[in-house]
Amino acid sequence: MALPLRQNILIIFILLLAGNGVLLAQTRENLQLSQGTISNVGYDSQGRPIKKKTGTDSLQRRDRFADSITIFYRFFDSTRNRTIDSSINDFTTRFPLPYYYHSLGNYGTAAQSFFFNPLMKPGFDAGFHQYDIYKFTLENTKLYQTTRPYTELGYLLGSKAEQLINITHTQNKKSNLNFSFEYRFSNAPGNVKNQNASQNNFRFTLDYKSLNKKYEALLIYISNKSASSENGGLQDVSKLDSLALNDPYELETRIGVSGTAERNPFNTTVNTGNIYKESMILLRQHYDLGKKDSLVTDSVTYKIFYPRFRIEHEFRLSGSSYSFFDNRVDSIHSARYLNYFNYVNDSATIRFKDSWNDMTNEFSLISFPEKTNLSQFLKAGIAVQNLKGSFDTITSTSLYNVYVLGEYRNRTRNQVWDIEANGQLYLSGYNSGDYAAYISMKRLLGKKLGYLNIGFQNVNRSPSFLLNPLSSFPVKNRTGFGKENIVRFFASYENPRNGWKLGGEYFAVSNYMYFDSFFTARQDATLFNILHVNAEKKFRLSKFWNWYTEIHVQQTTGQPPVNLPFLLTRNRIAFEGNFYTNLFLSTGIEITYHTGYKADNYSPFLGQYFYQNTQTISNRPDINAFLHFRIKSFKGFLRVENLNTLNLSSFSFNKLNFMAVQYPGTALWIHFGIWWNFIN
Repeated sequence: MALPLRQNILIIFILLLAGNGVLLAQTRENLQLSQGTISNVGYDSQGRPIKKKTGTDSLQRRDRFADSITIFYRFFDSTRNRTIDSSINDFTTRFPLPYYYHSLGNYGTAAQSFFFNPLMKPGFDAGFHQYDIYKFTLENTKLYQTTRPYTELGYLLGSKAEQLINITHTQNKKSNLNFSFEYRFSNAPGNVKNQNASQNNFRFTLDYKSLNKKYEALLIYISNKSASSENGGLQDVSKLDSLALNDPYELETRIGVSGTAERNPFNTTVNTGNIYKESMILLRQHYDLGKKDSLVTDSVTYKIFYPRFRIEHEFRLSGSSYSFFDNRVDSIHSARYLNYFNYVNDSATIRFKDSWNDMTNEFSLISFPEKTNLSQFLKAGIAVQNLKGSFDTITSTSLYNVYVLGEYRNRTRNQVWDIEANGQLYLSGYNSGDYAAYISMKRLLGKKLGYLNIGFQNVNRSPSFLLNPLSSFPVKNRTGFGKENIVRFFASYENPRNGWKLGGEYFAVSNYMYFDSFFTARQDATLFNILHVNAEKKFRLSKFWNWYTEIHVQQTTGQPPVNLPFLLTRNRIAFEGNFYTNLFLSTGIEITYHTGYKADNYSPFLGQYFYQNTQTISNRPDINAFLHFRIKSFKGFLRVENLNTLNLSSFSFNKLNFMAVQYPGTALWIHFGIWWNFIN
């Protein structure tokens, strides 16, 4: 579970104070310094290797990283090393909510992609995903290697007391031991009543390799807490055009306490809404068998180890709870539940809660066909998953799954081919018969031609447990649902030399699970298709002016219960360049637009966006002005957003776009943020 903010900050400062030691330089990825056999290597005051003075030597030879930093990272379950992104021209690389997502009006509330984005994972699923885009996950976990302690601090301040705090720190205590932690806290009191939302995320990693490179242990801890007040939308959206104070906070909402509430950037209290908590700890260990070798230079000897066969065990333990509650239900609010949502309530409080504990043990064997290429391997494994669920306070259940997995990867040493194939099959248990298959092949066509990537994915999955009668959430008609099957073909072509990308994906969906009201689930047995194509290009208009354009087109076949905007495009025209040696600047206008469509409505009780086919949302293009800059390790972002809400007749910003039915977006909004990194 997520710790309170004060405790999280205390932990962070303790770790920062404890991390003042500096790292041993790791000169090559597959080379390890043999400390016990080298007599002519010493260490400076900060632990960096240097050549000892011998005889008439008058100078010490310091390691080439002594006054600089070499830092890289790889994502969890990836072998590709990446470098820290220092770009400033795209704000969404810093802001957790991408431009192709929308919330219910303010940051931290339930979010949905404008693209068709089904759940493509087999096996057990509790069914709650409206806050996924804000969370720390295993897939986006970064595992670092660095020669110096590295810290990045970020702070973003927005209108109406919105704020986001971000802290990242990593360092190698030794060349074979790295730890890192990340903390992110956000709070947005909201543009309308009963809409304050906060996200609290924490992640810690510890990566240890033995000196002989045969054993490695990886520990990851992740905690996420989402707390979001729910208001059910405005009672009367037509009143937005006649606001006395030009503030949507004046208007009454469908649920939640009436009256004016204080906007407090540190108030995360929820009286009516959702609180979701998830925590997970993972321990992955492996032991390698292979071939030893060594490399001798004029000053040091390096031990080399080539893994050929690996035995791996992974242990995952997670806990989660999902709850909706309204603690202040009187006769007036009971009448609103009946009038707006057709929900009959006869108590002073409303509460639905599902909690889960998940323990998974996975055993795998891995073979490396080519000793000098760790990015090529073949993996086979089996896993046992034990689940225990609790619903309200009296009902519980125990479930299990047994599944097998396989994987093949090969990123050739000449960087020409990158192949990945993996699969899972659930043999027995609650999700028996679920499976997933994935394959992608990426090819370098040439330095001038760029990369081509093609792939295929197929998932067969059981309905989420939210649709099981044991769940405490009030879903109607929960029986008789079959397994959902989704096939996806995808391809992309990237030409970095000319600054453009092309891509596309094609879905074939059967037994599609969806919601079509505040409490009703459905399944569409017919097969339907969705095509999504996209293009990106950077146009150089002059020496300092650039135009970045992104275009997405989506089309469905038949009449599936899916509504998507046909066109979504983002365009940035920016004046940018390197000025006065250390000043990097990017300033201009950003415009995002999507065509009108019947956008999904939202059920605050189930935490689900649901299909509706009666009301069309046609918004003005979103227009933002921005000034981004970087001076050495300091990055600043100033943005004036939603200029499109200007009403020329009254010269006020009250022409609001809508995120969903009854849910208006924000008016003129200002964001100012700084990101600053430090090398100790």
